[in-house]
Amino acid sequence: MVRLFRILIIAVPALVFVLFAMVTAADQLNPNEAAMSKAQELLKEADRLFNSRQYDESRPIYQKALKAAEDAKNKSDQAEALAMIARTYLVLDDKETGYIWLEKAKKAADFDEPMGWSRFLGVNGRFLWKEEKNDEALRMFQNMFEYCSENGLVDRAIDAAHMIAIVGDVDTQIKWGIKGVKAAEEAGETRWLGPLWNNLGATYEENGRDYEALEAYLKARKYHYMHGTKLNKAIADWAIGHMYVKLGDFGNAIEWLKPLLPTFEELKDNEFIGLTCRELGEIELSKKDYQQSLELFTRAEQLLKEADMPSWDAKGYQKIVDRIALTEEKLGQ
Repeated sequence: MVRLFRILIIAVPALVFVLFAMVTAADQLNPNEAAMSKAQELLKEADRLFNSRQYDESRPIYQKALKAAEDAKNKSDQAEALAMIARTYLVLDDKETGYIWLEKAKKAADFDEPMGWSRFLGVNGRFLWKEEKNDEALRMFQNMFEYCSENGLVDRAIDAAHMIAIVGDVDTQIKWGIKGVKAAEEAGETRWLGPLWNNLGATYEENGRDYEALEAYLKARKYHYMHGTKLNKAIADWAIGHMYVKLGDFGNAIEWLKPLLPTFEELKDNEFIGLTCRELGEIELSKKDYQQSLELFTRAEQLLKEADMPSWDAKGYQKIVDRIALTEEKLGQ
C-alpha cells in the first residue's frame, strides 16, 4: 500500500505536464487534423462496443466516425468505418444491407493505406465466409495476413490467422490455429489467445481428438479469465465441463457445470442455459436418475429450439429429442 501511494505521488506532476501538453497540442490542430483525430477516437469506441457484442450500439458510433473522416477527407478512416458498418449488419445476418456498405468501403479503401485496406480485407473475407465461399475467403485472409505482416499490423495479422483457422480444411485450421497462437504469444497479444485456443479446441473436438480439445479449452480459459466478460468466462468453463461429459468423467463435469446454470440464468443467455441443461441431463442419465434427466433434457430442448439449434446443429438437437424419448421410456417401465 505504501509503495503504491509513493508511485502515485511521484506520477502526479508528470501527469499534469502530459495533460497540459495534450491541451496545447489540441489547440494547435487544424480543423482537418481535429476531425481525423475524432474519427480515430470514435472508431476505437465503436470497436469496443462491437467486440462486446453490442452490435446495434456500435453502428451509430461507426457512422459518427464516418462523418468525422469525411470532414477530414481521410479515405482510410472512411474505409474502416464503412467496412465496420457493413460488418454490424453481417453479424446480425442482414447481408443484403451489409453488402451496400461493403461496396462503399471497397471504393474508399486504398492498397497504400494499410489501416483502411486491412480493415476492408477482414470484413470482405467474413462476407465471403458467411456466403460459404470458403476458398475465396481463405485466399482473402491469407492476403490479409501477408499484407498486415508486411505493414507491421500485428493485431490484424493475428485476426487473419484466426479466420484462416476457421475457414480452412482441418489441416489448415490446425496449422493456422497454432501459427496464430505463436504470433500472439510473440507479440504479447494475450487477448487473442482465448479465441485462438478456443477455436483450436473446437477443431480438435470436431475431429474426435477429445483430449487435445480439453487441453486447448483449458488454455483458452486462462486467457478468457484474463480479458473476457462474465459471459466469456462462463462459456470457457462450460466448454471444459462439456468435454468432461464427452470423456465420461462425470465427477469433474459436474464440478464445472453445476455452478454455471445460475450464472447463465443471471445473464439471460438461453442458448447456454439450454446447453448446460443438456450436459447436466447426460450426467443425471449416467446416474440413472431418469426423472431429473428428463426435466433437464426437456428444458434444454425447449430453449435450444428457440435458439434455432435445429438449423445450426441438427444432429445435436435430434440427440436431445432422442434422450427425452429414452428417459420417458425408462420412466414408463
